[in-house]
Amino acid sequence: MMGTVSSQQDPDLLPQLIGDFSPVDVWQAHINELFYALRGHRIRDYYQTFATADYRLAYALADDYYRRLSEREKRRASGGPPELRSQSRSETAGEEGKEQRAEDPSTAGGPLTVMEWGCGNGNLAVCFLDRLRALDKDKRFYPRVQMVLVDRSETMLAQARQHPGLDQHKERVTFVCADAQDLPMYADGTVDRIFCNELWSELPTKLLLRRGADILEEYVRPNLSEKRLAEFSDWSGFVNAFTQKDEEALRRFPEFLDDLIWEREYHKVEGKALPFRKTITEFLKTLDEEVLVPVNLGAAATLKEAKRLLTPDAVGFSAFDAGTADQQVLNDPEKPCYSVQGGQFSFIVNFALLRRIAEHLGLDAVTIEAQKEFVGRSLGTNVMSLMDLLASHPRIPNPDSWEADALIIETIRALNEAYRSPYHRKLDFPLRSDMPAEERERLAHILESLKPDGVPDTVAYVTESEVREAQRALEDLGYDPDFVLAALQAPPQPVDYTHFSFSPAT
Repeated sequence: MMGTVSSQQDPDLLPQLIGDFSPVDVWQAHINELFYALRGHRIRDYYQTFATADYRLAYALADDYYRRLSEREKRRASGGPPELRSQSRSETAGEEGKEQRAEDPSTAGGPLTVMEWGCGNGNLAVCFLDRLRALDKDKRFYPRVQMVLVDRSETMLAQARQHPGLDQHKERVTFVCADAQDLPMYADGTVDRIFCNELWSELPTKLLLRRGADILEEYVRPNLSEKRLAEFSDWSGFVNAFTQKDEEALRRFPEFLDDLIWEREYHKVEGKALPFRKTITEFLKTLDEEVLVPVNLGAAATLKEAKRLLTPDAVGFSAFDAGTADQQVLNDPEKPCYSVQGGQFSFIVNFALLRRIAEHLGLDAVTIEAQKEFVGRSLGTNVMSLMDLLASHPRIPNPDSWEADALIIETIRALNEAYRSPYHRKLDFPLRSDMPAEERERLAHILESLKPDGVPDTVAYVTESEVREAQRALEDLGYDPDFVLAALQAPPQPVDYTHFSFSPAT
């Protein structure tokens, strides 16, 4: 999830360097690897995604997949164009990295490989498989599915493996520790469906600007905040462990990721060092000079890999993330290009440039839409996230205050009058230590009383009917019905959660 970037540039607060200047994507990869190694086991302390606990994005993906599988089956039965060729695929090239071959998935009863890249805690896959199995009453598709969960972090894969909901699908699921930008253990044209949620924003991203005929790239170097320096008695040992990404050694030092301060400078990009250079150069010409923009090269690499892996008649690829395709937004020199949460870099996704790169790769049928429209289409109604609802409150508390936590908890209780989840889960919401004791006790009682099939977390999707049914309780909390309705029907924000998709056969 995107947040607010905090940056300090006062030279007096840069007493100790812990690294040299390098392109921002190099340090991004370095820090994100440390983040998942050191903090991956408690990632929900820092942010949540639409797949962490909610089910509606996963159900929308399953609804869409089932519909498109059914349409493809009818098309084939009616003698549609013979676009398919006999081919082989890897069914479960999993932890052993062993490539296995299987029958052509276009044949009746052939296996269907579905991949989730950046699987996180496994909840998206569990809910997707639950919904697909429920829809597939005549068992045409679910028994053929081989679900491959890919994540480069062993910490996150361990969490996914432990998800209790995967037990009932264990024959359908394989885990692969690998980088989604490069999956050589899978053969060309072997996968039917690929999706990822909030992966692109974490993949390598450069920050570039145009100055005349030159392209300049942002370089950064890390420093440790002066206020923390005295806590590190073995400074050279810490710097060495940080440089080597020695997670075991770093665990012996105080936590530091929240206290890194970054210096910036700009270097000319030389020669052919930049992938997709021509496409990127032409895109930068559409923007003003000196305007810094994110160039999501890791996301571009996944597009190339998805094109290689998907069968000619595959259902296709979907990426969900926060970003913009609006040229006016991208041309704004004041826009935030990234956020830092718990020390981790998370970049906005430049969907406009990725569309151009997709076209360069021969992926002409690209669709870009608001994520909430994709989810709402599945439900046949308007939807909004709980964050959108909270933002519609006429008196929004400071988001870092206990009053904001109180509003969130009370809003969830109000929505629970109408909300019915197919899952029973206890809301995980740690209360702040700075709350007044009486308020803390009151909110703890509310949390304990929340029903298990209620709103699952603070970023869940809610429908228009659920909001309307809870309207009176929401009004008691100060919500204005007109403001809420306007938020439900509002177009996407300039930077918003977005669905980017393509299908090879389209």
